Amino acid sequence: MADVTVVRYSFEGEKFEILVKPDPALEYKLGKKKDVSAVLVSDDIYTDSGKGTKPSSEKLLKAFKTEDLTEIAQKILEKGDLNLTTDQRRKMVEEKKKQIVEYIAKTYVDPRNHLPHPPLRIEQAIKDGRVSVDPQKSVNEQVKDIVEKLRSIIPLKSENLSLEILVPAQYASQSYAVLKSVGSLKKEEWQNNGSLKAILEIPAAARPNVIDRLGSITKGSATVEVMK
Repeated sequence: MADVTVVRYSFEGEKFEILVKPDPALEYKLGKKKDVSAVLVSDDIYTDSGKGTKPSSEKLLKAFKTEDLTEIAQKILEKGDLNLTTDQRRKMVEEKKKQIVEYIAKTYVDPRNHLPHPPLRIEQAIKDGRVSVDPQKSVNEQVKDIVEKLRSIIPLKSENLSLEILVPAQYASQSYAVLKSVGSLKKEEWQNNGSLKAILEIPAAARPNVIDRLGSITKGSATVEVMK
């Protein structure tokens, strides 16, 4: 049936399958759909959906710590491998590649100038290096290997910077919330005049974003200096 496909998941040698609607399942995998009920054809769990065989309650409990079939189906959908059509696989690869490029651009820098590579440069390096992207693995599961392959094409280094930041009093409260969200505050000093002096540790690649956000909040009045 064209409107039904399978998601397969293995746990300690045991195989589990669920039947899903292809396009909604892909949207769920891409994070674009949250409603599991709109994805599942049913909440039945199989060991082999083609034969209609089902696992015992003991096997379900061992693998999923619950007998709630909807909860189990959701876990299989999230962790399992979706049987993709060619077009779906292409879309999913492109989406995953986009996520990986964004991650690398935010986490790694060119060690020659300590600045992030533009996303287009990273995309081109992936293409030139014929680096494969697994659409069903998370970014964290594969980005380390991808970075190692890219290093022969573009220089990449993961490093942190410490920034010394001074924010005028009228923007201090709003800026403080931003600083906590973008890095690790190693030191904060609230001055007598209400201004904020802070030392913030961030991935080196995040520096342009931090400067832009602070500049927008403080109308360019904050000072940001890289500590040696």
